[in-house]
Amino acid sequence: MPDLKSWFVIINPKAGNGKALKKWPDIQRLLKKEGFDFEYSFSELNRHNNTVIVNAIKKGFSKFISIGGDGTLHYVVNGLMSQNITKPASISIGIIPIGTGNDWVKNYAISTNINQAIQTIKKGHTKIQDVGKISFLSSNKTPVYFVNIAGIGFDAFVAKNTQNLKRFGTLSYLISALLGMFRFKNFKLKLVTPEKTINTKSLMTLVGICKFSGNNMRLTNTPNPNDGLFDISIIGDVSKWEIIKHIFKLYNGKLHTVKKVNVFKSNSVVIEPKTSINLNIQADGEVFKAEKISVLIIKNAFTFYC
Repeated sequence: MPDLKSWFVIINPKAGNGKALKKWPDIQRLLKKEGFDFEYSFSELNRHNNTVIVNAIKKGFSKFISIGGDGTLHYVVNGLMSQNITKPASISIGIIPIGTGNDWVKNYAISTNINQAIQTIKKGHTKIQDVGKISFLSSNKTPVYFVNIAGIGFDAFVAKNTQNLKRFGTLSYLISALLGMFRFKNFKLKLVTPEKTINTKSLMTLVGICKFSGNNMRLTNTPNPNDGLFDISIIGDVSKWEIIKHIFKLYNGKLHTVKKVNVFKSNSVVIEPKTSINLNIQADGEVFKAEKISVLIIKNAFTFYC
């Protein structure tokens, strides 16, 4: 059991369509009942403003609890990875999942029941996994870190539109995908890894550390979160009707059996478009554009309770 003193709790009040804010009094009561001594802060998602996390680390906190969904965890991880006060792996993160999809916690069977999630943290069992780092090769933008999956193309296009459909809960990603299916155009890109160079036309390309994304979809093949390798899936020049034909394979882990899907592993990849358009990119749900990126794995950089 970990020392229950000196925890720092970060609550995203907008997580779960406001559910995190509504549930906070109950969570606060349960944490105190279980003996946790903590400070807390409400913090809406802003990866560029990680002062809450940095200041907490400066004050000596090394145990954090993230209350929210995948986006909240993404914010916490980026604050953790971008600071230089201490080694990121020396910081332990507990998760109380109150989000729309809660995809990352599915990889470790962390319960979405608040009391059970608190008990998981209290037991003190930790694991460590890899972290992905996206660097922008055509600009001086701040790197983006992710612990689940990064997607280029249709995946990012859908993730952006999903932000306006969260009222539909776990169906929001699927609805967004169906609505966007006839608006998105496949694109040409070049991928360079230490092992190979690939020029292709793609619907989307996924660079994964973990298994679940897009509200329970399984877009990568056999990811291992701590083997120092990405699981990369290139969904090639498939038609919209082929997507509909194989839509259930997005959920059952059989996507790699589709003829135009190429899967392989690597510890890094450089991705650039072969046209003048910028890449649509998402990292754990955060959406942005870039001309050319490198994606590098940082082995065993993230410690969490599970």
